[in-house]
Amino acid sequence: MLRAMSLLVVVLWHWAFTILVWGPDGPEATSPLGFTSGLWIATWLLQVLPVFFYIGGYVHMVSWERAKARGTTLAAFVGSRLRQLAVPGGALLLTWVVLGGVLSTMFNLRWMGQVVLLVISPLWFLAVYLVLIALLPFSLWLHRRFDLLALIWMGGAAMLVDVLRFRYGLELLGWLNMLLVWGLAHQAGFFYQRLARVGRRFGPVVLWVGLFALAGLVFSGLYPGSMVGVPGDRLSNMAPPTFVIVALLAFQMGAVEVLRPRMQVLLQRARWQRFNDVINRFALPLFLFHTTGMALSQVVTWLIQGSPVNDTTVPDVGWWLERPIAVIGPLLCTLPVIALFGRYWMRHRTEKATSPPP
Repeated sequence: MLRAMSLLVVVLWHWAFTILVWGPDGPEATSPLGFTSGLWIATWLLQVLPVFFYIGGYVHMVSWERAKARGTTLAAFVGSRLRQLAVPGGALLLTWVVLGGVLSTMFNLRWMGQVVLLVISPLWFLAVYLVLIALLPFSLWLHRRFDLLALIWMGGAAMLVDVLRFRYGLELLGWLNMLLVWGLAHQAGFFYQRLARVGRRFGPVVLWVGLFALAGLVFSGLYPGSMVGVPGDRLSNMAPPTFVIVALLAFQMGAVEVLRPRMQVLLQRARWQRFNDVINRFALPLFLFHTTGMALSQVVTWLIQGSPVNDTTVPDVGWWLERPIAVIGPLLCTLPVIALFGRYWMRHRTEKATSPPP
């Protein structure tokens, strides 16, 4: 459920809080974070990619153990996982690149490249996830050979990258943290069962350690407070990820453990089980196609009002009250896309045989 819900949070954030501003080169996306003082604190909860990679590491390890028991080789397991994501993700990427090129050529739309870039931009996370799956043999070896030391080394390396980046201006080196920080989150998932066995008292310890580290790093002035990029900030904690995301990961790991006992009880109930099954069937296709649905919704709005949506005003009370309604258009435009192109996921999935229970 955590894995699916983290994807849904990303989708709802994009649908409800994306502000499009049309310039000479086409649409540019921003968010209310740049206009509303103090709203960045909400990103400490709504930036859910650390917990997604964390749960992903746990699922991959347990799924591999079950596959190995059935006689599957590690190479075959990794190859199967890569195909499950690379094929649909690659097809979506190729479709938009070709479509953008055709429309740009036929109608001389100079801004079409910017539109395509906005639509496919969330796929960066999928690319990182594919790299982590490809590195699974190495990650499992690190886990067996060095245990917790692997996490400490990766965290230390991520901090060193920040030092070299900010102290000596080695900006390009910062992109190494795309692998180190998200790899650390994925590697931490291998310890999920161990953390759960330690007992309820250790969950709050991890939560508070992460929260104090997060607060200390942010309020030191070295890092911005927002866990997502904000236009106008001198740097972003996400592009590339900084050591702050490591602290956020610890905070979210602790929160998961604190919530786990209660959620396990709820997920034994029939209604919660049905809810969990539904969101797990829809979460990935919804994530892959949600920006396509947003683009279609913008086209429909453009046709109706005769001009593209241009959110040039600062978000006010009315804008905030409209946020629940703002998701309706993209949702209605995304569902047909899933029905047409998302059947790959809509079949009854056999993942229950290879993945751990909620």
